[in-house]
Amino acid sequence: MSPLDNDSGPAYGANVDRQVAVEATGLPNDTQLNRWVDGVLARYPKKAGFELTVRFVTPEESQTLNRDYRGRDKPTNVLSFPFEAPPEVALPLLGDLVICHDVVANEAQQQQKSLANHYAHMVVHGTLHLLGLDHIEDDEAEIMEQLERDILAAFGIDDPYCQDG
Repeated sequence: MSPLDNDSGPAYGANVDRQVAVEATGLPNDTQLNRWVDGVLARYPKKAGFELTVRFVTPEESQTLNRDYRGRDKPTNVLSFPFEAPPEVALPLLGDLVICHDVVANEAQQQQKSLANHYAHMVVHGTLHLLGLDHIEDDEAEIMEQLERDILAAFGIDDPYCQDG
């Protein structure tokens, strides 16, 4: 059995704080969140034992955060807020992911993907951002998207960037 298949707890020691600030069905549970984050952290062994928060929010909260921190006045699927501690402070915090359920659910429906698989993609994508990866430049996007494909494939999830899947 692969560590990615282990349902008994975090294989790589990720500690995910799940916060729900929206009335919704189909939200990922603690086990799913830990498995998806562990799937990312397995590629970054020095990040074992790190903590992050995943907060599920309304479109209004997403829009406010997106406007205030990114200058885009609309709700978005996932926002990543890396934790930046002063050099003298050693805390095992990666940061926070804020995921808008309505946006993710609408995207999953439009893209004809399961909600769970799309949530997995958003958590993997956001966690990679917390680790410092980005997709602003084309070469960075290629690296990040390939990592996402590889991590999701380990969970049996099709390429999230393929419009046929």
